[in-house]
Amino acid sequence: MTGPTASAPPSTEPESSAGWAPTPALGRAVLVAGLLLVAGVLLGRVDLVVLAAPFALGTAYALRRRPTALPQVWITSAEDGPLVEGGDVSAAVGVGNPDTVDYDLVVVRSRVSPWLRISRAGFAGAEPADPPPAEAPSAPGRGRSVADRPFVTSVPSGAAVDLELSGRALRWGRHPVGPAGARVAAAGGLLVSRAVITEPVGVRVYPRTKPFEAVEAMPRAAGLVGAHHSRRPGEGGELAGVRVFAPGDRLRRVDWRVSLRARQLHVAATLSDRDAEVVVLLDVLAEAGRSGGVDGAASVLDTTVRATAAIAEHYLHRGDRVSLLEYGPGARRLRPAAGRRQYLTVLEWLLDVRAEAAQHEPYDQVFGPQLLSSDALVVVLTPLLDERSAQMLARLARAGRFVVAVDTLPADLTPPKDRGWAEVAYRLWRLDRETMIGQLREHGVPVVRWAGAGSLDQVLRDVARLATAPRVGSR
Repeated sequence: MTGPTASAPPSTEPESSAGWAPTPALGRAVLVAGLLLVAGVLLGRVDLVVLAAPFALGTAYALRRRPTALPQVWITSAEDGPLVEGGDVSAAVGVGNPDTVDYDLVVVRSRVSPWLRISRAGFAGAEPADPPPAEAPSAPGRGRSVADRPFVTSVPSGAAVDLELSGRALRWGRHPVGPAGARVAAAGGLLVSRAVITEPVGVRVYPRTKPFEAVEAMPRAAGLVGAHHSRRPGEGGELAGVRVFAPGDRLRRVDWRVSLRARQLHVAATLSDRDAEVVVLLDVLAEAGRSGGVDGAASVLDTTVRATAAIAEHYLHRGDRVSLLEYGPGARRLRPAAGRRQYLTVLEWLLDVRAEAAQHEPYDQVFGPQLLSSDALVVVLTPLLDERSAQMLARLARAGRFVVAVDTLPADLTPPKDRGWAEVAYRLWRLDRETMIGQLREHGVPVVRWAGAGSLDQVLRDVARLATAPRVGSR
C-alpha cells in the first residue's frame, strides 16, 4: 500500500449513558454500605454507621462524574511502498476518548491474520504514560503472535492512544488486521462500557518473484515493436546476412567492406524486432501441499502465483504483452497489455487467486471465441492433478497453439502416513500421473518443472524450432 488506510473514520456515539453498566465492584460497595447502615439503625450502633460511611462516600465520589460517550476505535495501516512477502508490516489500533471524563482502564484486543506474524506490539503516543510492566507486551511465544493477547492502558479525556503492531508478512494475499475491540472501565472501576468493535482493514501482500530469465526467442511474434527477433527481414538490430543492394535500401545499411571487395554495392540485412503476446494460464482446479509462508514449503498455489509474477515481470520488462487466465469455475481473466502499469495490475490480480473445484469442464467457459491469439505463447501453470487439465492441454495443442506446461506440484510432496493401502495407492497415483505427462509430450505439449531462472529456455528453443519448421500441406 502506498498510504495510510483506516477501516472507517471514528464516529461519535450519542451523548447518553446507554452502553455503560455497573461492575460487580459497584454492587459490592452498595451492598456493604446498605447492610451496615441498616444494621446500625436497627441495632442502634453508631460504629456500624461510621463503618458504612467510607463505602457510601467513596462510591458517591467515584460516581460524581459519570461517562456518557463510548470509546472510538479505528484501525490504520500505512506502508511506504508495495508490501512483498517477507517484508515488514505495521498497523495501529487507535482508541479515542470523546468524553470529558478520563477512562481509567482500556482493554484493547485485535485479531490479525496468521500470515501476518506480529512480533512487537505496544502503546505509543504522548497522551498516557506507559502501562505498568505487568501489562507490557511479552515476547511472542512459539508459533503464536503477540497480537493474540489483550493490551491494557488508560486514556485521558479528549485524547487518543495507538496500539502499534509491527511484524512480518509471511505469505501473499489479502490479509485482515482486525476486527478490533475495546472495553473501558471508568468511575474508579465502578462502570464498564460495552465492547466497541470496528471492521477489519485489509493488508495487501504481493508475491515475491524469484529470478527468472528466458533468453530464447519467442515461437512467433505479433507486432513490429519489441525485443524479440523474428524470422521476418526488416528494421532491427540482429544481423541476418549481407545481400546485393536493391532499390529502396537505405544508404546507412551499405556494407562498404563487402562492397569494395565485390566491386558491387551490398547492404547488411537485419531481422525485425517484434513484440509477443504471452498468455499465462493458471490451473486452479486443485490445491496440494501445505504452505509454509515465504520461508517454508510452497503449496501448488504458492508456486503458481510466484511463478506467474516472475514470468509476467520478465516479459513485461522486455516490452511484450501479457494476459492472465484462470482455468476454473470463476474463469477470471486479465486483458493483454504491456508496461509497468500492467505489471502492477498483474500483482493485484494475483491476490485473489483461489483454488476452486469445478463440477463441469470449464474449457468453453475459459476459452471464449477469439480469446487467444494464434501467435500467442500459452504458459500453463498446472499441478496436473485433474484429468480435465490434461485434456485442456491436449486440446490447445491440437488447435495449433504454442503451449508450454509448467508443473507446479511440490517435489517434496509426502505420501499419506495412514496404514493399509494408502502408500500403495499413492505410488499408483504417481505412476498414473507420469503416464499422463508422457502422453502429453507425445501430443506435442512440453512439460517442465518450475525451477526459476532458465526453466523455460530449452522448451522455448524447441517450440521456436517447431514454429519455423516447414509444414506439409495437402494440395
